[in-house]
Amino acid sequence: MANPMRTVSFKLPEQLDDALSDLARRRKSSRSALVREALQALATGGRRSVTTVVDELVASLDGPPDLSTNPKHMSGYGR
Repeated sequence: MANPMRTVSFKLPEQLDDALSDLARRRKSSRSALVREALQALATGGRRSVTTVVDELVASLDGPPDLSTNPKHMSGYGR
């Protein structure tokens, strides 16, 4: 069974709160996930997991996420 997460409350200055929201929107992540990631990085001396590095590399790629969702890319498929 996975470890249940605890709820933690803390206060942030408005500017930092806005920056956290902007980063979450850009990375398509939750604010909580970003805070957990930042705390984990601090706790491990800045070492990042392989999963985090791969996620960042994949997120940096440009292009449509899924060509099959756009009918124009499926034209003629299977003929």
